[in-house]
Amino acid sequence: MSDQPLTADQIVSAPLLGSSMSRRHGIAAVTIGNTIEYYDFTVYTFFAVMIGRQFFPVDNPWGNLLLSVATFGVGFLTRPLGAIFIGALADRAGRRAALNLSIVLMALGTALIALTPGYATLGLAAPILLVVGRLLQGFAAGGEIGSAASYMIEVAPPAERGYFGSWTNAGQGLALILAGVVAMILTSVLPQAALESWGWRVAFLVGLVIVPVGVYVRRHIPETIDGASVHGSAGAVLKELFGSHLRTVTLGVLTIVGGTVSYFVSTYMTSYAIATLHLPPSAALVVPFVAGVSVVIPTLFGGWLSDRIGRKPVLIWPRVVLILAAYPAFMYLTAQPSALSLALMTAVIMGLHSLSGGLMLVLVPELLPRAVRTTGFAMIYAVGVCVFGGSTQVVLTWLIQATGNPLSPAYYLMLANAISVVAMLMLEESKGRALD
Repeated sequence: MSDQPLTADQIVSAPLLGSSMSRRHGIAAVTIGNTIEYYDFTVYTFFAVMIGRQFFPVDNPWGNLLLSVATFGVGFLTRPLGAIFIGALADRAGRRAALNLSIVLMALGTALIALTPGYATLGLAAPILLVVGRLLQGFAAGGEIGSAASYMIEVAPPAERGYFGSWTNAGQGLALILAGVVAMILTSVLPQAALESWGWRVAFLVGLVIVPVGVYVRRHIPETIDGASVHGSAGAVLKELFGSHLRTVTLGVLTIVGGTVSYFVSTYMTSYAIATLHLPPSAALVVPFVAGVSVVIPTLFGGWLSDRIGRKPVLIWPRVVLILAAYPAFMYLTAQPSALSLALMTAVIMGLHSLSGGLMLVLVPELLPRAVRTTGFAMIYAVGVCVFGGSTQVVLTWLIQATGNPLSPAYYLMLANAISVVAMLMLEESKGRALD
């Protein structure tokens, strides 16, 4: 990345925001791209058991699954690097350049996973290439979320930033729905042997096929920064961020914890249903579709509501209810394991999370100035997700195996959300706050 920022004239010559139509085009383009990227990143979770058997030929099934979900977690290690590199690019050269770079890098990582032969063909090189693909995907995702969240609140009308900003999180829900539909179709039409051998790769290839759509719609989105917003170097961005906004960064990371764990507990339910509850894959794959619907609708409602009563009430109260509901929900599921109880439990966890989940991508960016907004929020989100999102599935798999208690994920879920509630109470209210 060059140390020379764009000049004011260069940035002003970009198609800056103007009409309502250009705003809506920008929001639609970022949401579509965000959906495609998160489809590519999260579809791994729905085929973790099968991928584990292909790339990690361990005799112990629990060891096999643990290695597979650990590889999923590896994808989070490079998120902070992507946040710094792509986030600084967004704060120096514009949001559009960063959004386009992230989707291309995500496609490269996805292609590596989809096309790498298994352990039986390549030996040790197979899991190594799989890990490289996940690292590349993580790098892209680390830069995507900060750029997308910043763009959404900057392009939105001031009185509707909560609603428009929540579309960033809704895009992740749409990705889950897409992943669920693809997984259910593959499970329905392919024999189990074919699905385990090569069928799961089709899900990744679907993501590659639709990447050009995301690239196309993002090429001409209106820009939201001008020359006065730009720092002279990536180092200057980081210096201001940690010199003047360290409190916001710290509380932001803690705020992300509960949402991250809640989200990945819900996506883990596919593996949980198969490995712990011994439900058939066809029943377990109801999870992504239910989870996706439970993200999109509550997220947008929560964003709309926050524009009327404030960000903090909508952030905090659903978390409190989730803490109270987590243990009874897991108890119900383990007592009556079925596709219906799995769907209901997933809807409860993901729905309560999503009421406030979208606002995490609104309130914290609103508290940061434009010049460091993308880098700052990208790092906050990446660190929170790297530490807690990347480890959640590994921790849950280990906890269940070590304790023999299928209810142990509930305790982890409750603890993570309690931490976030405390941090949310300490953050400022951002509704009505000027962005700069």
